[in-house]
Amino acid sequence: MPLNSVSGDLKGWLLDAEPASGGMTVWIKTEDGLNCPVLFPFSPRFCLSGSPEILEGALRILERANIRFSHQTVEKWEFMSGEPRIVREIAIADPMTFSVAVRLLTKRCESLSFYDSDIPLPQKFFYETGLFPLAFVALSVDTEGRLRESACLDSPWSTDYRLPELRIVTLAPEEERGHPRYGFPPALAIGTSDGVRVLNGEEPGLLLETLNTRIRQDDPDLLLTSWGDDWIFPGLYALSARTGIPLELSRTAVTKKSSRKARTWFSYGKVHFRPGACLLSGRWHIDRTNSFILKEAGLDGLFEQARLTRIPVQEMARTSTGTGITSLQLALAVRKKILIPWRKNEPESFGTALELLETDKGGMVFLPPPGFHESVAELDFASMYPSLMVRFNISPETVGCSCCPGNRAPGTRHTVCTRRSGFIPEVLAPLLEKRQIYKDRLAKRSVPHKNDPDNLRQKALKWLLVVSFGYLGYKNARFGRIEAHECVTAYGREVLLKAKEMAEDRGFRVLHGIVDSLWIQKQGMTRDVCEELAREIGKETGIPLNLEGIYRWIGFFSSRTSPSIAVPNRFLGVFKTGEIKVRGLEIRRRDAPPFVRQVQQKMLDILARAENMEEYRRLIPKARSVLEEALEVLSEGRVPLSQLVFRKTLSRSPAEFERATITAIVSRELLGRGICLAAGEPVHYVLTDVRNRDPAERARAWPVLAPDVTYDRKKYRELILRAAEPLLNPREGSL
Repeated sequence: MPLNSVSGDLKGWLLDAEPASGGMTVWIKTEDGLNCPVLFPFSPRFCLSGSPEILEGALRILERANIRFSHQTVEKWEFMSGEPRIVREIAIADPMTFSVAVRLLTKRCESLSFYDSDIPLPQKFFYETGLFPLAFVALSVDTEGRLRESACLDSPWSTDYRLPELRIVTLAPEEERGHPRYGFPPALAIGTSDGVRVLNGEEPGLLLETLNTRIRQDDPDLLLTSWGDDWIFPGLYALSARTGIPLELSRTAVTKKSSRKARTWFSYGKVHFRPGACLLSGRWHIDRTNSFILKEAGLDGLFEQARLTRIPVQEMARTSTGTGITSLQLALAVRKKILIPWRKNEPESFGTALELLETDKGGMVFLPPPGFHESVAELDFASMYPSLMVRFNISPETVGCSCCPGNRAPGTRHTVCTRRSGFIPEVLAPLLEKRQIYKDRLAKRSVPHKNDPDNLRQKALKWLLVVSFGYLGYKNARFGRIEAHECVTAYGREVLLKAKEMAEDRGFRVLHGIVDSLWIQKQGMTRDVCEELAREIGKETGIPLNLEGIYRWIGFFSSRTSPSIAVPNRFLGVFKTGEIKVRGLEIRRRDAPPFVRQVQQKMLDILARAENMEEYRRLIPKARSVLEEALEVLSEGRVPLSQLVFRKTLSRSPAEFERATITAIVSRELLGRGICLAAGEPVHYVLTDVRNRDPAERARAWPVLAPDVTYDRKKYRELILRAAEPLLNPREGSL
């Protein structure tokens, strides 16, 4: 594919950066729409420390391997102690040999300490140059496409930045029915500037030629796919190999930039799965079905995170927000010349069983009284845990200091330093400030739309802030320490208790509290009264407190096993604005069948019209009629199977199941079709006869292949009645 060669002066946006021989190839989209690769000189560096003899031996190893490098002795800083450290800095002349050099030395010189050696090269390039994805830059380029001079005319902390106009081509299965490889191979739909065209896979050569032509004509900056990473692209690569027709997905002759393998991992009691990644050179490939942040915050949120974290857009689309917050920390460490160890080894400090019981309590929870309540307001602390880290200077290196024995986290043995500025607060403070700017702008708009760029960007920042707390206590985090994690929760409990006391002193009843939110009740309260209380609590605690809203009514539902106890995260409420807030019911659960969710939603839409509980009870017969109609349609067998599909996650591979659970039955059926799923992948199925003695007859994988399959009417009836019960039988609370 021809490239736009350019020389002289230009301005544009930095789309991507890739290692190349002699530097980094940086892709620039100019103001007039050209896409140009520019070679930036770059020699990635890492540091070593150890005995002089072994250090000299390491240099000889690199020389014998014909790896070009330079070296110097430099002073950097140790993270935990804050003390200076003299280390040997190695600069590798060719980025393409950087990983080879590091691997060679880690194998041959195990006694050396390695620093800054395992950071992905594009991120290392961005950290060291001050550039970042989608930065607006000015360049001077020679006739061979090499950089002469550059200037960044942008800041990752800007809230009013411009973005380039992107050309987008979409690729997706013609029919979306779950994962395409579970059923019959669908045709491929390609969306370009002149509409959508369906490409039939029965003629592979024609499909590839047509696809190449469409991409060549539109020259997209972004290929936006559904199931691209684990179905479309692998299938296209296989067709290309079979037919001998090269794919032109990238802007260079390189067919694919990289293809990472799928992986399964276990975290916080759950099994997770991430498909492989098919990345392109010179343009982006983003898979909608393999991107958490794209689902949560759209392209605007993805671009916001990429700019801030310095992680290239394609990688940021697929990585976790935890990796994003880590990258922000790494960027600050590089800027402050803090050594980043190759293998972190920071054990938890010793504590007695009693000390652990006292300090590791987690967040505060006040259980609500079961039932429905009127005149209730919800108050939420803004980004509570990150705000606490900034407010109280909580960071791994500030916790446990000996210089501030009088400043202990409440109820713990941990001291927190007041003399040394914390590293983690320095990372989080500008994030909190930037998010607040977006939220303040949204608050000034009469009707802010959910797809407003400011809203999507603040959501992207919210997720970075959310994971910052978890990573503070994560044993493998670069800058994590469990004692710091315990300090945050200790201050959090103290702040929530203070807020509860202040509310009660002013005549409010605290119905419920959980970690960073309070539900308070007072007859005749107004928005002004609630906002004044929030301001007073925020001023007293130092953590901003916002009024989420005042409910017409709210119901806290009982535990099914212990009816006298309410479940903290299972409730339903309607604000005075008419907005519905639901937690823990079927309409919020991704694994519930669509038909069950739809019935519950229709009932809720009727009941949500009620201004108070008296009206709620009068509307129950109308809601019940929705239930009865749904049960009638169900009993007559008129519900399409597609509306009765469950979605569950495999806790293990099909071969590892010992009992005939529904997920085991379905995964083995798929295995018989030649579809081998890994632990953490989702399975979709329909219940056919759950009480059948033959396990294979209890459920069928979706899409169902046999035309005569019917659903288990009795079981689905039970599920719908269970979803309807809390809505139709409201328990008396405080009205």
